[in-house]
Amino acid sequence: MSEKTEKAKELFKQGYNCSQAVLGVFCEELGLDFDTAMKIASSFGGGMGRMREVCGTVSGMFMAAGLAFASSSDSASEKGEHYKRIQELAKRFKDKNGSIICRELLQGIESSNAPTPSERTETYYKKRPCVELVGDSVEIFEEFLKENSSANIS
Repeated sequence: MSEKTEKAKELFKQGYNCSQAVLGVFCEELGLDFDTAMKIASSFGGGMGRMREVCGTVSGMFMAAGLAFASSSDSASEKGEHYKRIQELAKRFKDKNGSIICRELLQGIESSNAPTPSERTETYYKKRPCVELVGDSVEIFEEFLKENSSANIS
C-alpha cells in the first residue's frame, strides 16, 4: 500500500468525505492547495451530495485527472482524449469493484440519501467499503499517472 493510499484512508477516517480524501492526496502536486481542493470536492461525497450516484472516490479521481491531464482548450479533440482517460479510469475502478455507482457499491448496507452525513463510528467503518474504495481510487490513479507521463505535475 502506497503512502498516498494510507494518507487518503486517514483523511477519510478524520471525517473528510470520500471525494475529498482522494483529491486531497494529489492536489498539491497537481497545483491546487489543500483547502481549495477540500472545498471543490466537498459536494461529491456519498455519491454526489449523498444522492448515491457516482461514487465520490471516483469523482475525486476524475477531478485529479482533470488537474493532471486536461487543458483549458475548447478543442473537441483534446476533450475527446481527456474523456477517453476518464472512461479508462472508470473502467479500471468498475473492473475492480463491479460498479462506479455509490448505491450499487453499498448494496445490502443500510444507507440513506438524507443530506445529513452518517456518524463516523467503528460500526460505520466496519460495515461500509468506503475506506477500501478510497484506497482503490488512489491506487488506480497512481498507476495511471505512472503509465501516462504527460501529466501536468508540478
